[in-house]
Amino acid sequence: MSLVKSISGIRGTIGGRVGEGLNPVDIVRFTAAYATQRRAALPGNNVIVVGRDARLSGAMVEQIVCGTLMGMGYDVVNIGLASTPTTELAVTGENAAGGIILTASHNPKQWNALKLLNEKGEFLNDAEGKGVLAIAEKEDFTFAEVDALGHMTVKDYLPYHVEQVLKLKLVDTEAIRKRNFTVAIDCVNSVGGLAIPAILRAVGVNNIIELNCTPDGRFPHNPEPLPQHLTQISDLLKSGKADVGFVVDPDVDRLAIICEDGSMFGEEYTLVSVADYVLRHTPGNTVSNLSSTRALSDVTRLHGGQYSASAVGEVNVVAEMKHTGAVIGGEGNGGVIYPSCHYGRDALVGIALFLSHLAHLDMPVSALRRTLPDYCISKNRIDLTPDTDVDAILAHVKEAYRNERVNDIDGVKIDFADGWVHLRKSNTEPIIRVYSEAATMDEANALAQQVMNMVNDQMKK
Repeated sequence: MSLVKSISGIRGTIGGRVGEGLNPVDIVRFTAAYATQRRAALPGNNVIVVGRDARLSGAMVEQIVCGTLMGMGYDVVNIGLASTPTTELAVTGENAAGGIILTASHNPKQWNALKLLNEKGEFLNDAEGKGVLAIAEKEDFTFAEVDALGHMTVKDYLPYHVEQVLKLKLVDTEAIRKRNFTVAIDCVNSVGGLAIPAILRAVGVNNIIELNCTPDGRFPHNPEPLPQHLTQISDLLKSGKADVGFVVDPDVDRLAIICEDGSMFGEEYTLVSVADYVLRHTPGNTVSNLSSTRALSDVTRLHGGQYSASAVGEVNVVAEMKHTGAVIGGEGNGGVIYPSCHYGRDALVGIALFLSHLAHLDMPVSALRRTLPDYCISKNRIDLTPDTDVDAILAHVKEAYRNERVNDIDGVKIDFADGWVHLRKSNTEPIIRVYSEAATMDEANALAQQVMNMVNDQMKK
């Protein structure tokens, strides 16, 4: 059993002994700690939103979290089965003190998590997250007495979410409707099965082929939307039955796109294509994390804007977007953040903007992909031993490439003229992630191997 505590929340495999898995005792402890932190941050606000994905443990975790919040004196707005971006929007819609999203995102069925939001519907920052962990460690919280117990209200926030997307100026429902797209979707039997058909119908898509859209949490394949897991929808597209395919993860903040010929659009290119559309109409700056494709920088410069890279993690991307006034940003895992709607990765926003772009260009998805700069990313890992000095290894790599452009805000990223390599220690596993990008996969693999050999040599010393 596993239990992982971080500034963004707590996640783990269901069951096990206290402190070793995600079980009722630990769920109560961290929920109470979060409520205590929110009370200190916003002493006059007594409302917290709770939403969850459809995974098998969701109902159990939901009842414990909602009961604990009421036991801490909070009124709970329980929005039930809801995507992560829906929950984020519900926080601001309710003027709440924060929100808890019950989802382990792309992790398999045995996992669940409590993801913690502030009053803006955004993930807690570093200081706030560390505050929750410290409170939980000390169990420094006090439950409410009987007359101060909270109450629970049940609401459906999906219609509100859809309404907010439709209000976006760049969502062109008329153009989408005229194209009469046939769209295939794979929602991995989670809340996307509710949200994605709803947004498609709202923007003018009448022909929807639904795969795995029953929100019962029984994932039909690995829920991370990577090419090797998407053979079912790819085969459907190859048969010529749809114009485009969309795949989301269980909490609907990541979006993968399948071309009309069944080929992968590429998860890195979800953000790039949407940014290209946004920048054509609202020139400005963009942000992604250090491990995302250089194509976003190329497209941004083409439209006269400036690109910035942040440390890995949505909270870091959002902070950099606010700092630079970015009009669009996100992560290379298919996460689109569009501030005109809200500061969170949102597959509903991504779908609406992508279909608007596709409708305006009047070309197949595969042709749209060919209009974008073409790079290949190689994603690798190096397993660590307990005595590995990661900081010393990263310092050695930084020094070895001191004559190149080096960024060390999150591990070490080396920018070459024709590619890059990024090394960083994982926050959740005892590994160093080594991502590289170049014009071809062979070149990307070679860049990664060059640096990995250096790291392995250092680990042997």
